[in-house]
Amino acid sequence: MSIDIDTARRVAKLARIRVEEDALPALAQEFNAVLGFIEQLSEVDVEGVEPMTSVTPQRLKRRVDAVTDGNMQEKILKNAPDAREGFFAVPKVVE
Repeated sequence: MSIDIDTARRVAKLARIRVEEDALPALAQEFNAVLGFIEQLSEVDVEGVEPMTSVTPQRLKRRVDAVTDGNMQEKILKNAPDAREGFFAVPKVVE
């Protein structure tokens, strides 16, 4: 896939990045370089390679996947401008 100047202009607009008209060819060339590198990566054979989180072997800390209420309802609601019956009270927005 090749990025032309019009596509680079559109990407810059979607990313809300102001790019001067004379800088668009260089931006398109950079996009093409990135896409070329990604195509090179897709050619690498990763069969049998396990995913890793770091270059050094380590296990991620795990916790029990249990749903709790945090045991801090009173503390949290104490900061609320208006709380009723254990919930945040907010103004009605839809009638």
